[in-house]
Amino acid sequence: MSEALRVAAWSGPRNISTAMMRAWENRGDCAVVDEPLYAHYLAVTGLDHPGRDEVVAAGDTDWRRVAAALAHGPVPGGQAIWYQKHMAHHLLPGMATDWVHGLAHVFLIRDPALVVASYVRSRADVAPADIGLQQQRRLFDEVADRLGQAPPVIDAERFLRAPGAHLQALCSRLGIGFTTRMLHWPPGPRASDGVWAPHWYDAVWRSTGFEPWRPRAVQLAAREAAVAEACRPDYEALLAHAMAPAEP
Repeated sequence: MSEALRVAAWSGPRNISTAMMRAWENRGDCAVVDEPLYAHYLAVTGLDHPGRDEVVAAGDTDWRRVAAALAHGPVPGGQAIWYQKHMAHHLLPGMATDWVHGLAHVFLIRDPALVVASYVRSRADVAPADIGLQQQRRLFDEVADRLGQAPPVIDAERFLRAPGAHLQALCSRLGIGFTTRMLHWPPGPRASDGVWAPHWYDAVWRSTGFEPWRPRAVQLAAREAAVAEACRPDYEALLAHAMAPAEP
């Protein structure tokens, strides 16, 4: 049996990351894991996220053990593909990243103004480190330098205009077949969802596919706008590599 394809998808919060996890799980040949570094992140930072104690209790707080399993451990269910949904800000300072270089990568990005506007609807405060773009750019540069080429980047706004074209292009980049099963899935929770899902996944639980793109106007307070602008150079640097397949 050939070695499974391990795909690490690096996102920030308030993006299409959970819907993307649904798409991959619905392929039929793919296992998924939901934010495996979250327990370590909360244990180290002490942040009071919804369901914090449940997340820490349910997960592994040793990032080294988690990383070893993701890079070299058995793939759940013996599937041919293992899609690993990550939040880039879970890569805390001091954590080694050498383990990522045995994985395939995709970076999911979104305009920081849209991310901040969504983030502050459920959190009282926001800082640049909370939305992951800085960490995404650092990891992207490291991976690109190691590969000698840019890994795939998907911008959420572009993606929602043409999900099928993007997923076909991404599968081609990863050397696997595309299936239309990635575009639709049954509604409801999954056993693969993190224990935090009841706090965050209402919209995904109701969904049966990617939501149609629609224009979004945002108004940010001065401090929130400053956070978005602090992250904009990282977003623009990643956006320069974003996929742009033709819309249908």
